[in-house]
Parts: sequence; C-alpha cells; structure tokens
Amino acid sequence: MFDALVKNLVRVKQDFAKKYTGSAHIQEVLPTNVSDEFDIDTVHLKSLHDFAQKNPIYFNSYEDEFFGVSCIVYEGDINEYWLNSIKHGSSCQPFYPTWIMSAFIMALFAKQFGYAELIDIGSGDGRIAYCGNILGLASYSVEIDEVLVDLQKTISANTNQNFNPVCTDALEYDYSSLNLKHPAFFIGGLAQMGGDILATGIIEKIDSIQNLKNNTGLVFTGTDAKRNLSGNLENGGWGTLIERHHLDVMKTVSLPTIWTFDQLAETPYIYTKFK
Repeated sequence: MFDALVKNLVRVKQDFAKKYTGSAHIQEVLPTNVSDEFDIDTVHLKSLHDFAQKNPIYFNSYEDEFFGVSCIVYEGDINEYWLNSIKHGSSCQPFYPTWIMSAFIMALFAKQFGYAELIDIGSGDGRIAYCGNILGLASYSVEIDEVLVDLQKTISANTNQNFNPVCTDALEYDYSSLNLKHPAFFIGGLAQMGGDILATGIIEKIDSIQNLKNNTGLVFTGTDAKRNLSGNLENGGWGTLIERHHLDVMKTVSLPTIWTFDQLAETPYIYTKFK
C-alpha cells in the first residue's frame, strides 16, 4: 500500500512539474480527496491540508488535476526563513522543506517499522514531526533556529497538534529526558553538507543512553545528484557512515521535495537500524 502511495505521488509530482507555470518560490500539491491513488484516512488528509492552510509560508492555493488526480496546489515563500536559517554555524542545511505528503509517507513508513517515537532533527517548520503526531507517534521536533521554532509553535497552536517543538542545538540536547523506548531519528541535511557530522553526534547520544541503541532507527536524507556527492556514492551519500556505524539499510524511499521540484530524480530517504 505505501509503495503505491510513493509511486502515485511521484507521478503526480512529475505531471505537476511539467504543467506548472507559476512563479512562486516554493510549490507543492496535496490530493483533494481520498482516492484509489491516495487511499489514506480522510482525517489524516484533512490534517495535511490544515498544515498547509495554517502555515504562514503558504500564501496561495488553487485546484487542478495532475495524472488524473484532483489536487490542491499550495504556493509559498520561504525566503525570510531561509535567510534566517543559514546564520547558525552548526546548521547543516538551509530551510528547504520536503513536500507535506512526502513527510506523511515518511512517517507512515516509520510507523510500519514499529517505531513508537519520531524525533525530527533539524526539523524546519516541523512537518515530519507533525505527520508523526497525527499518526499517533510520540513526536519531537528539534530545531536550532528560533524563528523556525516560533513558526512551528504557530502551526501547532493553529492546528491543535502538539508535536513538541524544541529550540536547541541537536548535539547538545538531552534525549534521555524523553524516556525513549523505540524511536526513529530523522536526520535533516545531506551527508555532504555536514549531515554526517550531525548524524555522528546523534549516534553518540544514542550510544550514551542505556538499552536504547538496539531499538533505534535512523532515517537519512540522501541525494542521487552526482554533483553533490563525493567519496562513497552508495545510499545517497551515506554509505561511509552506514558502514562505519554498522547500520542495516531497511528501505530506501524516494519522494518529492521542494529542492527536487524541477528534477527528474526525487530525494531518497534511507531507513536504517543498528545491526
């Protein structure tokens, strides 16, 4: 079922990218209704639209059809947040969000793998943690930029969804305070842009918590663009770290993101666990 969702979302995105004639800084789509192509819970779909409608980065929406699926197009502008997000020395990547539906599918896979908690590291506007929360996972959103955390708090209040935004350096945060049992950590940032340093620090944090390592998953944001890769090209650029820390790759899911809107290849997300 989830693989069909991925396939249909990619098809919709590719059709949308061909047809889009607007000039918005960012743009994405959500299906208008539950359908054979997007067979998800109606309440969950409404919550995804709530996130877009009550998120200040989006300023316009309209209905259109792509790959035979009725959709709402959401247009937005993240320039203000992008500029603010690059001021932090330990930030691995400027704020460029994945698509809302992609974030939902990512959280679906985490739930399918049996994880009880979702911790989104470098969470931007909190969409992955938000999606984890609507799916019943205990979600935590860790972001170093205070302006983005304020944005998350606005979304949380407007949608009545508490995904626990925390403004802190992810490498300094005390994860033992969360009493985690079976968590999935989503690592924001490409390996080649400092994500490997961030991931290594998070792994060290996991190592320091007794009995947590064997129950923990790590989800990495990869890239298939050769110009962004150096060294080990496996697993979206994460091959060296995966080998060094003895991780098993459970699944790779390639999904639309705002930064791959004009590209044929989608963004690979690599689900791993400790051996």
